[in-house]
Parts: sequence; structure tokens; C-alpha cells
Amino acid sequence: MRNAWDAATAPPASQPLEQLVYTSRLLGREPALVLHGGGNTSVKTTVTDLTGDAVDILHVKGSGWDMATIEAAGFAPLRLDRLRQLLTLDKLSDTDMMNELRCASVDAGAPDPSVETLLHALLPHTAVLHTHADALLALTNQPGGAEIVEKVFGRSVVVVPYTMPGFDLARRCADTVPGQIGPTTVGVVLLHHGLFTFGADVEEAYRRHIELISRAEQHLAERRPPAVRTSQAAAPVDPLRLARLRHEVSGAAGVPMLLTRHGDPEIQAFVSRPDLQEIARRGPATPDHVLRTKRIPLVGADVAGYARDYRRYFEEHRERRGTALTMLDPAPRVILDPELGLLTAGRRAKEAHVAYDIYRHTIDIIELAERIGTYRALPAADIFDVEYWELEQAKLRRGRAVPDFAGEVALVTGAASGIGRACADALRARGAAVVGVDVDPGIAELDEDDFLGAHADVTDPEAIDSAVRRAVDRFGGIDMVVAAAGVFPRSRRLAELDMSTWRRTMSVNVDSIAYLFSRLHPFLALAPRGGRAVVVASKNAPAPGPGAAPYSASKAAAVQLARVAALEWAGDGIRVNVVHPDAVFDTGLWTDEILQQRARHYAMTVEEYKRRNLLHTEITSARVADLVAVMCSDAFGATTGAQIPIDGGNERVI
Repeated sequence: MRNAWDAATAPPASQPLEQLVYTSRLLGREPALVLHGGGNTSVKTTVTDLTGDAVDILHVKGSGWDMATIEAAGFAPLRLDRLRQLLTLDKLSDTDMMNELRCASVDAGAPDPSVETLLHALLPHTAVLHTHADALLALTNQPGGAEIVEKVFGRSVVVVPYTMPGFDLARRCADTVPGQIGPTTVGVVLLHHGLFTFGADVEEAYRRHIELISRAEQHLAERRPPAVRTSQAAAPVDPLRLARLRHEVSGAAGVPMLLTRHGDPEIQAFVSRPDLQEIARRGPATPDHVLRTKRIPLVGADVAGYARDYRRYFEEHRERRGTALTMLDPAPRVILDPELGLLTAGRRAKEAHVAYDIYRHTIDIIELAERIGTYRALPAADIFDVEYWELEQAKLRRGRAVPDFAGEVALVTGAASGIGRACADALRARGAAVVGVDVDPGIAELDEDDFLGAHADVTDPEAIDSAVRRAVDRFGGIDMVVAAAGVFPRSRRLAELDMSTWRRTMSVNVDSIAYLFSRLHPFLALAPRGGRAVVVASKNAPAPGPGAAPYSASKAAAVQLARVAALEWAGDGIRVNVVHPDAVFDTGLWTDEILQQRARHYAMTVEEYKRRNLLHTEITSARVADLVAVMCSDAFGATTGAQIPIDGGNERVI
């Protein structure tokens, strides 16, 4: 493990909180140490309060902050004397403990302190750092983990048997750790949990942390080389197979879920192990991972069987906590399959991504552990205690707002600009994962957790097929489609009609939708909440204008196509509707010069021209997109085959 401390950029020891921010970021940016909000750090200082009294303060990482990006505001400043008073108690529920920690804060606006705050307060050293290093877990997650740790680190660390995080862990450490700390002790190893190091300042604690992790890595490297198992990345699979699997996962969860596929050579080597069924079911690397991945993955594709086993696991352990528990959904969050690779599920794309990161590191930990012995996780009962922790159950009781389209996937054509881009933004804002398709190559540069940009000409069947495959690989299916791609050729009278322009307009505005619909129907039919399709047509369909024959005819044909789809797909629970925008001037079709020309033609200002409708209101891409999003929502749950104008009122349409 490389020591990344840079004396030239690190804050001085005279600025301990700033130094802690710097060090926390160093640790947080190393995924082999912490992942997605894991780990915590602290530093002790003395401040003068408003009355002039000196107050000892523990600055500890706040809940919800990620160490990779944490700022000074992410640390909760707590009265150290109060924390140490709490450590004298024999018993304290974790709910009461968190309330006491909040009450110990000297800043009412600070975040909730880490659940491991009392352990930081217990250690007398100025700086304390805590991570869940892969290499360390490979040592501790063994039948003889304590002996291995003592052999590797000697008297440099105190070893603490696994104890439930929270007050129980702090109480156990208070009883055992202080008496074992000697002159050479620089850290504490919590079996099946992680590493704490401490020091007179933050830099010393960091240096000791890296040194201990490096010793663990060296031990693993010296004992046995990794097994030679060559493999290639996962081969392409039938997208419909993935969509069906996602449909089953969503059914087990009771809500729409996203399903993301991964299959690099290392993953493929792991899922191809002959002992996969047994080794993958031993449990998570640390108990807190259960909150993101569940206790064990599904090996294979029997979702119903996994759900039955989960219910049995819940019933077997539900009395352990001594209180009424709300069972979590029984759907898997991690799926391992020799053909499919590694799949992770989540209500949001970020959740699936976090589950992937955690299990990808779990694979590394298992492989490292197997080099020197046998990977062994904690018993199911201990994992259950964390999964159904009173603090987590309290979150369930409080509930949280869920976006309308959480767990759902929308494919939007023409998504790089104008109405298409606005539709993509509106659906994302309502919780959907979006696949944006556009002929603009720049769309491919837009790649975020909940957005996949696919560069494709909608008239190219192979490009569309590729975009659909990528969409399903990334999110597990397609629930909504918004056909917004279109062209508006230069105005010409029929007598001047150019047939190549006619054919090009029909190809983009009609043929591409027909092909897209033909390919997407089976995916829409598997949508957990029913498939939805919205065609962005135009006022020109019901009220064509002179000089726009290709555009008007193509939009009218697209409407007829949508009507047929509505008739054919209703039995599959798929709704198909049409929106007719008019005079949307914030798209690429309208330049300032053209707007000024058209306004002069009608003897109007540009602003008057934009509102040249019965309601005298401006129609923007965002307003069209909001309507499209509503048409995809439950508000239109009993509507299909409808044509909705959004034009401010047009006499010819009315």
C-alpha cells in the first residue's frame, strides 16, 4: 500500500481538522481500504467556548459523508468528556446512544456522528483512523483469524473478537483494549470488521495505517501465489434473458428494480469456479455489507428459490432482536452466474453500482483469503443482527420519499438536444434511469450512474440493436420509450418536392419508430409496472401547413403507427400515447435569425411571436417534457391511444 502523504500539500499539524480532512480523503480514494461511505476518522482538539472555558472536542466523521470527498463540515464536533461518561455505562441501546451523541455536539448544524464514535473517544490518542482494508479482511476472515493477525502484526495491534457495531463494541473495547495497549501498539484489529490505527497526530496515524496494511499485503503475497485461472470477459447474452431475470427480481422485491451486468475476466474467472455455489454462500466480508448486498448472492437464476430461502432465514432469526421486525424484501442484490457473470440489483442505479463495488471487492477478499487458508464469514445470526439493526429498522419506520420512476428505465431518442434532451432530464429527475440515443457523437460522453449515452443513427437498425443491448446490460430492461428524434426539412411546395428529402424524412420520423417499436415490444411487455411509449409528433399531424409535406405526412404516419401499437399492445399492459407540440422555439431548429425573420413577417416582436397562440403562453422543451413524463406516470394509467396537444391552443387543431 503506497503512502500517499505529500508534505508539500498536506496541512500542518497545527491545523489538525484540516489535516484530518486531507488524510480522510487519502484513505477514501483508495477502494482497497474503504467503499461508499465506509470507514471513519477522528481527531481530538481543545477549543475555547463562548464563556471562555476550554473544552476538549472529538471531531469525528459524520454519517452520510464519503471519506473520498469529505470536507471540514462533514465532521461532528462532540464534547469528549460526555462521550467518555457514556463509556462507563453497562448497557445502552444504539438508538439512545445516537441520541446522546447528537446531544454531545457543540454544533446544532453538524451531521449525525458515526456509530463508532465511542470507540474513537475511548482511544486516548489524538488521531484515530478506521478502514475496512481488503488485505486485513483476508487475514481475519479465516477459521484461525486471530492467530494469523497476531503472527503478522505481533504486539503492534490489539486483537478484538467480532462484536456487533455500536455500543456493544465500544463497551467491549473499553473493557479489554486499554489494558493491552503497550509501548509498541499502534492499532486495533477488529476481527471480521477492520483496522483502527492511532497516533500523536494525523500524519502518524496515517503512516501507521499504511504500514500495517502493507504488512498484511506482504504476508498474503509471500504465502502462496494466486491460482492460475485464465478467463475472458463474459460473452454477450440474449438481452431478453436479462430482462426476464430483472422482471423476476422486481417481482420478488415488490417494486421495479434495476439490474446491472458486469463480466470482466476476473469476475468471469470467479463465477466459473467449480466451488462457486459453496464459496459464494459463505457470507459477506464485513457485516455492514449486508445492508447493500444481502447476506449471500443468488447463484444461478432461481429468484423464487432465493426469496423462499430468505424468508426462511428471516423466520429463523427474527426473535434474536427481542422486538417486532419489519422483513426486508427477499429479492437478491447480487447474482452470480457462469454465463451471465456478476449482476447487481438496486432501486436506483447508484444502489446497483454500490452493490457491484462491494461484491467486486468481496471477490478479491475471498481470493486473497483462499491463498492462505479458507475464507470464512461470520455466522448467519451475526449478519442478521446487522441487517435488522434497530437503527436500520428505525429508518424503515420513518420511510422516505421514493421518486415516481425509481427502478425503471426509459429509452429516449433524440436525447442530445431539444425536446429529447428535456424528456431525458425530466424522466431522470423523477427517478428513472435513462438511455439517451442520438446521432450526435457527443451523447456518448454522457455516462453517469443513471444515464447511458448511446451514439446511434435511429435509421440504422444495427446501431439501434446495439443501443438496446447496451441499455439492457446496463439497467436490465426498458420500461418506457420516448420517440423524440426527428427532422424538419427546409420548406418546399409539393411542386418542388425532392424525393430524397421525402425519403430521408420518412426514414427518421416514421421508419425508425416502426423499427424501434418492433424491437422494444418484448422488453416493454416485461416492464414491472407496465410498458409505456410516447411518440413526440407535431401540430402538423392534425393541422398540416403548406410547404411541409414531408414533415406533416411523416408525423401523421407516426401517429397512425402509435394508434396501431396502442391497439396491439394493450393486452400486454403497454400504453402508447402521442404528444403534439407546436412552436417550441428553444430547439436547434430555431436560431435567433429565423425567429426574428418570422416575427417580422407577422409584424410582431420575438416575444409576441413565441406566444402566438390562444393562451398567449410560451411552449418550451421543458414544458413538453413535463407532459411526456406525466403521460408515463400513473396519472395516465388508464389512457392509451390518446393524442395530447401542447401548443397553447391552436384554432386549427381545436
